Amino acid sequence: MSAVEYNLLTEKPVPPQTAQAYRLSLIAYRRLPFAICDWPFAIKDLCRLARQLATLLHAGLPLVPALSALVEQLQGDPLAEIMEQVAGSVNAGSSLSAALGKHPNVFSPLFVNMVAAGETSGTLEEVLFRLAEMLAKRVHLAGKVKSAIAYPLMMTVVAAGVVVFLLSFVVPSITQIFLEMNRPLPWPTRLLISTSTFIRTYLVLILIAVCAALLAIRTGYRTKEGRLFADRSKLKLPLFGKLFLKLEIARLTRTLGVLLASGIPILRALEIAKGVVQNSFIADALDSIKHLVGRGDNIANSIKKTGLFPPIVFHIIATGQISGNLEDGLINIADMYDGEVEMTTKTLTSLLEPAILLAMGAVVGFIVLAILLPIFEINQVL
Repeated sequence: MSAVEYNLLTEKPVPPQTAQAYRLSLIAYRRLPFAICDWPFAIKDLCRLARQLATLLHAGLPLVPALSALVEQLQGDPLAEIMEQVAGSVNAGSSLSAALGKHPNVFSPLFVNMVAAGETSGTLEEVLFRLAEMLAKRVHLAGKVKSAIAYPLMMTVVAAGVVVFLLSFVVPSITQIFLEMNRPLPWPTRLLISTSTFIRTYLVLILIAVCAALLAIRTGYRTKEGRLFADRSKLKLPLFGKLFLKLEIARLTRTLGVLLASGIPILRALEIAKGVVQNSFIADALDSIKHLVGRGDNIANSIKKTGLFPPIVFHIIATGQISGNLEDGLINIADMYDGEVEMTTKTLTSLLEPAILLAMGAVVGFIVLAILLPIFEINQVL
């Protein structure tokens, strides 16, 4: 996520020219044919909606006029029609949470249940501000991790494409000269010619095999067993495994903390938080935790028994239970892991970028060396 996006979500001041350019870019993006299908209802949009509604309520507007003002503010936005229906339901006597619950493809159980808790406790404005802050942090943190993964991946794909292009189209025309001379060639040159010949001969088959492998992985990931295996393997990856675990712990503990602070019971909070977790292996662990808590065990011991979470997590939670500030302990864990995720992503980006450039340089250097060695030998003979 860009700095402009984060500033807009958290309502930090953005220069007018920058904000206008950003809005125009969003409009252009939404018109693109390849824009992701769930863009109109992305988390960042729901975050903005919650913050604007909370601000209207904080200004002293009753709920129905606040919703009407929000609909007017959202004119031209994909959420405008949805919020107009919500405002109509509330105006007809429905509660806000029930009106939002009529649109499950837009408002998640987390969103609806927090609004319901705010309505019950009479703290709707505070809960909406808390919800907006939580969603903004989630978007910001997820953006950091995606950036740390996407940039090295893009560089790797570009580097691989350059090497394949060189071996398929540039190298053959040069090495053909050496082959016509009928002279013994150095082993780097022979290896380069063999690799180039193999890629040129089987390039179509290689591309088909790669596409088939990607399709098989995608199909397997859609099954419950395949996704569970992939998510478990993701947590064991070198460098990135701990990063994914920290990200999920930060997302989970912040959600639980906000839900508990809003007055939602622990079992219901665990059920809602499961929908926030994106790793199915951790989601299954949450089922185990919920089962143990439902049988009377405390949440710290239940988390410890899974063997999945670091010791500091259940120690802080246990301390929070003893002091009666469990939600504060959960938020503190989330803040701690937010900082660690940001630091880890910066470290990974700074390490992977030169590593990929070095690997690319080594491959290109080998190609150049393999081409120059026969030329040097010919010059020595002459």
